[in-house]
Amino acid sequence: MLYGKNLIDGTWVGSNNMLASDDLDGFAFAQASTTDVDQAAIAARTAFRPYSKKTRAERAKFLRTIADEMDKLGAEITEIGSKETGLPEARLEGERGRTTGQLKMFADLIEDVTYLDIRKDEALPDRAPIPRPDLHLTHKAIGPVVVFGASNFPLAFSTAGGDTASALAAGCPVIVKGHSAHAGTAELVAQAIMSAIEICNMPKATFQMVQGSGREVGAALVKHSEITAVGFTGSLGGGRALYDLCHQRPTPIPFYGELGSINPMFVLPSAAESRAEALGEGWAGSLTMGAGQFCTNPGVTIIVKGTAADRMEASCVAALKNIEEQKMLTDGIHKAFEDGVRLFADLMEDVSNCGTAISKRSSLPALFKVSAQQWIANPTLQHEVFGAAGILVVCNDTNEMQAVAECLEGQLTATLHLDDLDHDLACDLLPILEEKAGRVLCNGFPTGVEVCSSMMHGGPYPASTDVRATSVGTLAIVRWLRPISYQNVPKVLLPDELKE
Repeated sequence: MLYGKNLIDGTWVGSNNMLASDDLDGFAFAQASTTDVDQAAIAARTAFRPYSKKTRAERAKFLRTIADEMDKLGAEITEIGSKETGLPEARLEGERGRTTGQLKMFADLIEDVTYLDIRKDEALPDRAPIPRPDLHLTHKAIGPVVVFGASNFPLAFSTAGGDTASALAAGCPVIVKGHSAHAGTAELVAQAIMSAIEICNMPKATFQMVQGSGREVGAALVKHSEITAVGFTGSLGGGRALYDLCHQRPTPIPFYGELGSINPMFVLPSAAESRAEALGEGWAGSLTMGAGQFCTNPGVTIIVKGTAADRMEASCVAALKNIEEQKMLTDGIHKAFEDGVRLFADLMEDVSNCGTAISKRSSLPALFKVSAQQWIANPTLQHEVFGAAGILVVCNDTNEMQAVAECLEGQLTATLHLDDLDHDLACDLLPILEEKAGRVLCNGFPTGVEVCSSMMHGGPYPASTDVRATSVGTLAIVRWLRPISYQNVPKVLLPDELKE
């Protein structure tokens, strides 16, 4: 059952300012005020010390209990999520499994002290000319964290997604800013987390959630003096505005934002010759997955001109024409996609001719073609169009292919499609792509992000705001920890992990 309220310090709080959801037959959600934000931030600060002092085993049990409570609400989460986002039920069921899997992954992680990167240097009192003190280093929770829900992943990147799971695992209270595109889904997951708080006897403000469709609530959260770090997945414009606010504060704080990526794929000559048709069909499938609303959507493919390029293009176009119209996440995302497609049509050749979708908030894919010289000369073509719009960049030779790689902005992913005969060219391209992307993959498609310890989901700006950070995988926890060194501190006073 939905309350339509904000969760602040363990209480569901209403508001005179309500926002109705057309997707949920007009059900209205309370919109938080700046006073609500202030109360939540102060409550999070109050909860920080008792929550961060919970043992690793207690926090691990809490994370697993959240997963269990989400599964209890699974059918309702799927029903509401599908109504709000237009995503199919099977996709939401799978995403819930990924979300609960992340929670359990971080529970497993913190049960082993290794993630704290403990370092010890024993005292050397007789060292000349200067004795060395006894030194121990560990990592501690940074403080209250704000997490912004993502539009395209109502579960895995939102209320109990990777940012929240890793921050709670680290020992940080979390305030989630729910996304208006799926406010009901966000509230149901918040209910599950609140149940876990009660079951595990955690401080009431260990987790809180506020709703707000404009930028006022988000700005108030990141500017509040009690907030110590922010996690964000969303648009370049919105993310950059919040990043600037975080760094303009009297006390600047880290902002970990994933902002945008076109995820280029390079089809090398031998691979193109041997399997052009399969690559064209595979690109179409990856490009249109989830109506193209994936952060790892491969928006650009680079290939050398010739019959193999023609075959790949024809295969991709044929596959795209078989794609039925797909409902997009929000009216705003749909409008931005249609505007982007019209802009691309003015700048490049439209080779797809898939037409225009008929249903409200739905889209059809689009494929454009441009020369490498034109693509390099026009930075606008590197701007992400969020949806199933692809660009085929045709190079005169492999030198132009390398030139395209050199002018790329920061990316989440970069892909090489190659055969054995392409290894020399790949050796030239790889160092360039290592500078440009957080994840380099070969002979695959970037949609789909494995949740594991070796995953990097981030990259140079504008893919993300911190090239050293990932929002997926166990390494994500380091964003919410800070190192502390203890010098000549009696053992009885040291943190438990340093006594072991």
